[in-house]
Amino acid sequence: MDFSSIDIDPAWVYYPSALLLVALCVVAWFTSVFTLPGNWLVVVLAAGFAWLFPEEAGRGIGWITVGAAAVFALLGEVIEFAAGAAGAAKQGASKRAVVLSLVGAIVGSVAGVMVGTPVPVIGSFMMALLGGAGGAFAGAYLGELWKGREEDARVAAGQGAFVGKIWGTLGKLACGAVGVAIIAVSAFF
Repeated sequence: MDFSSIDIDPAWVYYPSALLLVALCVVAWFTSVFTLPGNWLVVVLAAGFAWLFPEEAGRGIGWITVGAAAVFALLGEVIEFAAGAAGAAKQGASKRAVVLSLVGAIVGSVAGVMVGTPVPVIGSFMMALLGGAGGAFAGAYLGELWKGREEDARVAAGQGAFVGKIWGTLGKLACGAVGVAIIAVSAFF
């Protein structure tokens, strides 16, 4: 059978692909709650889409859009790292406590998802955020305990890591949301 005579409207391929791109970008963005590089996955998805559907072909997204998403992903990483580390360091935490707070944040966010799973979407999101912040607290606290610091110093470092982790994650999510919005607008308008 000869398929060369079939006339396929490119919109039937492009628009479902663009919807899939946006849906995958939202899922990737959401993984940032778990201290994963979700915003960078958004950039990779956008780059793949720009390669498959170049803007010059009529429909598609351009490399400027991919670059803008990358800038917001980088900004989100800077905000997350700076807020988390600054929160603990502001309270006089040691480098050991800062590193352990980062490890604790990863473990805590994964554990939080498991606890929050019975409440769809919102439960997982909130518990990942709180679990990550709780893990940051525990890591900073243990780092200061390991360092031999007093109880007040341990609690202060933990509180700083807790608050910093929450603000850092929210900042990273905000930057990622802007990146996803830029991609969605570029893909459809």
